[in-house]
Amino acid sequence: MPFNLSLYLVTDTALCDDYGLEQTVEAAVRGGVTIVQLRDKHASDEQMVTQAKRLKALLAGTGVPLIINDRLQVALESQADGLHVGQSDAAVQEARRALGEQAIIGLSINTLAQLQAAPMALIDYVGIGPVFATVSKQDHAQPIGFGGLASLVKACPLPSVAIGGLKAEHAISVQRAGANGLAVISAICGQPDPFQAARAFQVAAAS
Repeated sequence: MPFNLSLYLVTDTALCDDYGLEQTVEAAVRGGVTIVQLRDKHASDEQMVTQAKRLKALLAGTGVPLIINDRLQVALESQADGLHVGQSDAAVQEARRALGEQAIIGLSINTLAQLQAAPMALIDYVGIGPVFATVSKQDHAQPIGFGGLASLVKACPLPSVAIGGLKAEHAISVQRAGANGLAVISAICGQPDPFQAARAFQVAAAS
C-alpha cells in the first residue's frame, strides 16, 4: 500500500480520552494527518483489535494507512496495513513473514549502529528519534536533536519520519534535516481541537 509520511499520528488512548480516540483520529485526518499508528501500551490484544477494526473502518476510503505499534497478532487479526516495531519489539523478519510483502513495516532508529544493523530489505521506512525529550514516552532513548536527525537521514536509504517532542513550529527544521515527515503524539492527541492541531503542521510545513 502506498504511504505518505508527511504527518504521522501516533495515538495515545489516555490523552484522547476526553475527545475520544476515533473522534481524534477522524478530525486529525481531516486536518492533514497522512498515516495513523495505533499505540496503546496498556490495552490487551483483544482491546487493541477492537480499536484497530474501528479505526480501519473509519479510515476506509481516505488513503490513510493504519499501522499497529509492536503487536504483530493485533496487526494480523485486525487486518491493519502494517506494523511498527522498536529495537526491542517483535522481530522484523517475523513481521514480514507473517504480514506479507504488501504490509508497511517501520522500525525505530536512534543511532547509526542501529541503522547499519537494520534489515533494510524487509522494512519500508524508519522512525528516527527522539529529536527532543518527550513525556509521551517515558523510556525513550537519548534525544538526538536536528543535527543527529540530519546525520541519520543522510545515512538512511529508506524514507524516514522524525519523532520526539515535535511541534508545528519544528516542521521546517524537520524538512531541512531531510526527513520525509514528522510523527507526533501529544501535539494532536489531547488537544482541544485535533483538526486545527493537525492543520497547524500542514500550514507550518508549507510556509
